[in-house]
Amino acid sequence: MTDKQQHWETVYRTKAPEAVSWYRPHLDTSLALIERAAPDRGAAVLDVGGGASTLVDDLLARGYRDLNVLDISAEALNVARERLGKSADAVTWLVADLLDAPLQEARYDLWHDRAVFHFLTQAEQRARYVQQLTRALKPGGHAVLATFGPQGPLRCSGLDTVRYDAEGLARALGDGFALIDSALEFHATPFGTTQPFLYALFRRTSAGTVGDMR
Repeated sequence: MTDKQQHWETVYRTKAPEAVSWYRPHLDTSLALIERAAPDRGAAVLDVGGGASTLVDDLLARGYRDLNVLDISAEALNVARERLGKSADAVTWLVADLLDAPLQEARYDLWHDRAVFHFLTQAEQRARYVQQLTRALKPGGHAVLATFGPQGPLRCSGLDTVRYDAEGLARALGDGFALIDSALEFHATPFGTTQPFLYALFRRTSAGTVGDMR
């Protein structure tokens, strides 16, 4: 087990799902963007870093039939699976480090990431992420990314983070992705603090480059 895996396994073993700073009962902004970008309930959706999030529950309830959840923590995915009960059998669960995961080429219509990309503090990590995104997403497919906004925290869960505005996030993804829309959401944590999240919707336009390496 790598240090990164160990870190996230420990987080999910020692904290209840609703006791982490990023917890929301329902990811309403994500749901709205997913339904906007991929209204077809047969669309293939990949939630990277999905953890114990209720997003998969709500997508199932809305009739989505090709749901895939990837996380580095098996413990986190087990929480979601147990919560869903028999409905979990309708979901593909992938335990893997996103940067090394053997993702099928042009498999997904929509890629969702809430709070993974902002943990990638090294240019090489961001480049690998964009390579994985470009490989896995169909041409013309969409990506919904949520990162800490310009005034967001510089650390989360004991790890350094990178803050983004919409233009900076677009540069990081590179010219293979067109920014369609963006908005700030002020997330109220379970601890009574507020974290600004940038939500951005992109469309894959071409193979493009591996993004801004700065």
